[in-house]
Amino acid sequence: EKTQPKPLAGLRLVADCANGATSVVSPEALRRAGAEVIVINASPDGYNINDHAGSTHPEQLQAMVKATGSALGVAFDGDADRCLAVDEDGTMVNGDQIMGILARAKQREGKLNHDTLVVTVMSNLGLKLALKEMGITTVQTNVGDRYVLEEMLKDGYTLGGEQSGHVIFLDHNTTGDGAITGIQLLTVMAETKRPLSQLAKIMHILPQSLLGARVPEKRKEDYATDPDIQSAIAAVEKKYEGRGRLLVRASGTEPLVRVMIEGPDQLEIDQDVYDLVQLIEKKLNT
Repeated sequence: EKTQPKPLAGLRLVADCANGATSVVSPEALRRAGAEVIVINASPDGYNINDHAGSTHPEQLQAMVKATGSALGVAFDGDADRCLAVDEDGTMVNGDQIMGILARAKQREGKLNHDTLVVTVMSNLGLKLALKEMGITTVQTNVGDRYVLEEMLKDGYTLGGEQSGHVIFLDHNTTGDGAITGIQLLTVMAETKRPLSQLAKIMHILPQSLLGARVPEKRKEDYATDPDIQSAIAAVEKKYEGRGRLLVRASGTEPLVRVMIEGPDQLEIDQDVYDLVQLIEKKLNT
């Protein structure tokens, strides 16, 4: 019988299954690849899915990685389409960093179609800037994995995803798969023989501030036509031109207009976001 290669041999990790769909499959897949796997939150009872566990609540995973001296931790969500990571020091590694690591690895292998990564408008500007230096283009879509997939299918891109850890590998699937994302990330670690903390430095995460202006549901799109709001938006865009960015959008699910700024200084962007939110609320609630 032919012996299967074990690319993850010697790698110890903690897998947080969020008491969900990955509770059996992902740990088994990782063990078959040779990893030593410590499993937490893998006892679903129909009620405890994502309950202070998984990618939305990584605190337990962070503590377990440090306590066991593991090389990293992977955090899935309950329905198994997302994966975030924790490095050997217990520091979170988000979806942008994971996509940057994987895009760079696939580019080097010649497997990144058109040298392009598809992301949403919520991905940190630091990812775009880092990949640009490596000759990798980023294409932005609206928030939502369906928009990412549409763009990938339209132009033949093979890798895309969201900051939340929802990554699509079109060579394997048309939806996010947390187990595949985790295994791909672990494979890069094994092949490069570099700790996750070093790989995650592929990008510098720019400070980000995000608030929602609470407005009547029927008026949340009016921010786009109000002259005072548009004037304020234009002023902020000019202020951060070349060193940051502003994103204003109506929420698709709540009576909110979301305002996000990325820039070099946290206090500065916090203040500018707050001021813009206050203006939007004042104008659209009267």
